[in-house]
Amino acid sequence: MTDRWVTTVSNRLPAYLALGGAGLLAGLVLGRPEPVVLAAPLLLAAATGLALARPPDLDVRVRLDRERALEGEEVELALTIQARRSVSWLDVELDLPRGLADLRREGEGVISLRAGATREHRRRVACRRWGGRLVGQLRLRGRDPLGFFSYRLEVRQPLPLRVYPRPEAVRRMLRPAETQAFAGNEVSRLKGDGIEFADIRPFVAGDRVRRINWRASARRGELYVNDMRPERNADVVVFLDTFTELGDAAGTSLDMTVRAAAALIDGYLRRRDRVGLVGFGGTLRWLRPAMGERQVYRLIDALIDTQVVLSYAWKGLEVIPRRTLPPKSLVVAFSPLLDERSLGALLDLRGRGYDLAVVEVSPLSFVHPGRRETERLAHRLWVMERAALRGRFVDLGVPVVTWRRGEPLDGVLAAATRLRRDARLVRV
Repeated sequence: MTDRWVTTVSNRLPAYLALGGAGLLAGLVLGRPEPVVLAAPLLLAAATGLALARPPDLDVRVRLDRERALEGEEVELALTIQARRSVSWLDVELDLPRGLADLRREGEGVISLRAGATREHRRRVACRRWGGRLVGQLRLRGRDPLGFFSYRLEVRQPLPLRVYPRPEAVRRMLRPAETQAFAGNEVSRLKGDGIEFADIRPFVAGDRVRRINWRASARRGELYVNDMRPERNADVVVFLDTFTELGDAAGTSLDMTVRAAAALIDGYLRRRDRVGLVGFGGTLRWLRPAMGERQVYRLIDALIDTQVVLSYAWKGLEVIPRRTLPPKSLVVAFSPLLDERSLGALLDLRGRGYDLAVVEVSPLSFVHPGRRETERLAHRLWVMERAALRGRFVDLGVPVVTWRRGEPLDGVLAAATRLRRDARLVRV
């Protein structure tokens, strides 16, 4: 690493040379030894510093204690530094990407090494925001023993770190209108073998004796049996609108969307449902519905790579493979309802007969009415337009609930459940 060090001369060396030269000159002019005696140590120190000045020769290795962390947690970065040449003063600075913070205490990171010595240095890094990061860029600053020269070196050993979003607290999930053929936790609307009571009916040949309802049979004078509802799984697709993002210093609409999607993914997979993902924006991404722990990591990894990419391309749902949106699947969409392309895609989903629920990530939380009368008037008109847009979805039988910043997601999903239960049937 010797040839990569950037060397800088400090102000001390020119000062020593200037004072020493002035002392010698004064001694020659005045013909007195006192100025020479005063100047000699300065010149000797400068000569010694020049003779000993050599950049450090180090071997640096970086490693992380783990590659995955949850938003708000801390990870440990271990630095192993081996000196082939002695270093009297060495400072280690971490150059971290946005979303990570170095929890460095005062004076931490300044070390000295003898030739051949190895030192392990550990630093704590706080994960402030979700996302995929590359960690391992360092800035090393060294000085010679007399402080005449300073040396700077940048070390790049990128290590992947995936910071998962901390999900919103959700206790109840949206129930799908239709279930699939495999066993799960959802109560099917169809009748069959199960543990959830559905109805009673007269006994017919072939019914099992254990299903006879003896109380109803005794009252009516003939045999009646219980009809049950089986427990089945469901297909759920989380739809993320990533065409636009609004935000301020306190957060963004994309942050709200990603945390909510992480909560739904975790909740539905725990119920043994199959969960898929569609990121509809400047870059179109999708994951087919599946279940299991492997699907958890695939979905969360896709979430933390979600970002808003400027694009003027008009992409439709026809480019998404058919198996990504299975028939009878529940589609939960998170969208600020601002871009015409996402609105068209949601209306297309409803037109195809999918069980659709829309959570509007309210842009009103990030937009202020303004001070002028014209600005406030424009803001009121925009609010009225948004209300008309939500009414358009409701007329099609699509429940739309507004999620404002600071509100719990659980309450929003409860409101969506009530709307779905009370919504009139619309023939599509």
